[in-house]
Amino acid sequence: MATGDSQDMLGRLKALIPPTWYGDDNPIRDAILTGCASALSWCYSLYLYAKLQTRINTATDGWLDIAAYDFFGKNLPRSAGQSDDLFRNTIRTNLFRERGTRQSIIKVLEDLTGKTPDIFEPSRPQDTGAYRGASLGYGLAGGYGSILIPYQAFVTAYRPDGAGIPFVAGYSAVSAGYSDASRGEYASTGMISGLITDTQIYEAIASVKMEGTLVWVKILSHRADDYSQLGIDFITGESSLLEYAQW
Repeated sequence: MATGDSQDMLGRLKALIPPTWYGDDNPIRDAILTGCASALSWCYSLYLYAKLQTRINTATDGWLDIAAYDFFGKNLPRSAGQSDDLFRNTIRTNLFRERGTRQSIIKVLEDLTGKTPDIFEPSRPQDTGAYRGASLGYGLAGGYGSILIPYQAFVTAYRPDGAGIPFVAGYSAVSAGYSDASRGEYASTGMISGLITDTQIYEAIASVKMEGTLVWVKILSHRADDYSQLGIDFITGESSLLEYAQW
């Protein structure tokens, strides 16, 4: 017998009734009290469940999603198939996340995508390099800098590696074919579990960047040699960029 179960509640109810009223053996009384005890036991279990939902460390199910919405709005949704424990850890991580620094952008993108972004600040000598310096080399390191655009940075973020859609073959695969029984089918992005969208990457950067700064973002699917040098590839009016200005 555990505290709050039906037997416990039945014993408590019997203890409230004077023993001389019914005697020790009274099936009609016991049947009525057992029904009441079952209802009280359910109420007690509901109380215990509700008590758990008042703290992030113990919240479960949709209540954990509500806690995340209270703190982060729509910026921190639960991933498809993500367990309560993993989602709880994500909430705690973002509650106490470093913000307002270059490292905070690196860390939030590493946590989200599993890949380290490239960051170039035109007014930062460590990024641009300097003539006669060891950190500069045409096509190898450094980039064109400028003190005329302070408090701005160029970020190249990389989408996480995905597992695709299980059990669905792609084009040119031997297991797919038109008009034949195969593993080929028309698919959509909604069939990909755990998908990290570009919008989530943009929002992650915006959530940790310093106020009053501009962060220009380029998102690539993978790191390539053609995109290794930041500051040169970002062409005003041509590159696909997103500006975040929070003054």
